[in-house]
Amino acid sequence: MLLDVSPLRRHRDFRLLFVGQFVSFFGSMITYVAIPYQLYKLTGSSLAVGLLGTVQLVPLVLSALWGGAYADALDRRRLLVGAEAILTLLSLGLALNSLSAHPSVALVFVIAGVASAVNGFHRPALEAMSPRLVERDELPATAALSSLRGTLGAVAGPAIGGFCIAQLGMTATYLVDVATFLFSLIALAGMKAMPPSPEAAKPGVRSIVEGLDYARRRPELIGTYVVDIVAMTFAMPTALFPALAQSWGGATAAGWLYSAMPLGSFFTTLLSGWTRKVRRRGIAVVAAAATWGVAIVALGHAHSLPVALACLAAAGAADMVSALFRMTIWNETIPSHLRGRLAGVEMISYMTGPLLGNARAGWMASIRTPTFSIVTGGWICVAGVLLCIPLLPAFWRYEPSEDTRAAPADETASAAS
Repeated sequence: MLLDVSPLRRHRDFRLLFVGQFVSFFGSMITYVAIPYQLYKLTGSSLAVGLLGTVQLVPLVLSALWGGAYADALDRRRLLVGAEAILTLLSLGLALNSLSAHPSVALVFVIAGVASAVNGFHRPALEAMSPRLVERDELPATAALSSLRGTLGAVAGPAIGGFCIAQLGMTATYLVDVATFLFSLIALAGMKAMPPSPEAAKPGVRSIVEGLDYARRRPELIGTYVVDIVAMTFAMPTALFPALAQSWGGATAAGWLYSAMPLGSFFTTLLSGWTRKVRRRGIAVVAAAATWGVAIVALGHAHSLPVALACLAAAGAADMVSALFRMTIWNETIPSHLRGRLAGVEMISYMTGPLLGNARAGWMASIRTPTFSIVTGGWICVAGVLLCIPLLPAFWRYEPSEDTRAAPADETASAAS
């Protein structure tokens, strides 16, 4: 039942990647709290915070497919280093902007948009690296470890981010993110090169179309994208956390609200051993997404911070169950030479929902109330996810078979151990 950590013991480069990205993600989650909180304090508008998602979505969609193509065609480690170097400079820009007596709201939006575009190259490179650093039978454990890395950072990062904002100020908070990126760059420098697969196509429109066509022909992949987009678009509540926090303790409460969902995800990851026994993975994704929607409805009826945190933790647990099975489906069905391009498609799918969802939440709160926005979105999420059952029957019935096309582990994984 407990988490399998054997890939960390057996593979040196996977270990370096894991540790470096854990520290880097920790800092990114601090900034994840700082940017919307700073925007809310500067504008006093949940709508402005929600629009941040729209500003991030457009460059992400434009860059993620190209990022995936380049992740297949170039050295993935070098691509990741380049992306993180740019993200370091952008975080430094946020720190410098916050030093001003009147920080520029427009500059915050611009930096957030550029960072989203850079992430379109960063994420596909990162997600395409892990399957090549381990053995095929270690892929479920690798997915769980990647989730653990994300959830630990997402739990501690926002909580400490709220503390830093309240005690140290915005500038110091952004500088913490800069320091974590520098640590990650050092870890990446210690890894071996990761040249593209011999079957990799040159980056361009043709290679992007090839990746999209592969995804289109795999109903199990389409299902993972659609269910997650539906769940997140209608039930993502994070744009409303700064407004909710004002009556529950300000910046410190905001940090706890942002940490609550990852906390539920964290404990789910620790007890993720049972997922190896579940073969009906499509059913698991749908059930988890519907449970997420119910937990968000409960959040809308919470009248105190502890109750709200409990609801968010339950939502995070359900979301992690969905994520674990989606990652496993991706890794066991996508061949290595397409992994970067499909990682770009995946990134669009799992980032589009939250970004659109925050815009939806902020807009509905601006015309009614945060409670109305949360509860309505939660119920629409449940209905939409259940509607996917008759609309996506192949995904609902999906389970791995002997001839499932899996992403092969890199032949040099053992040599890198």
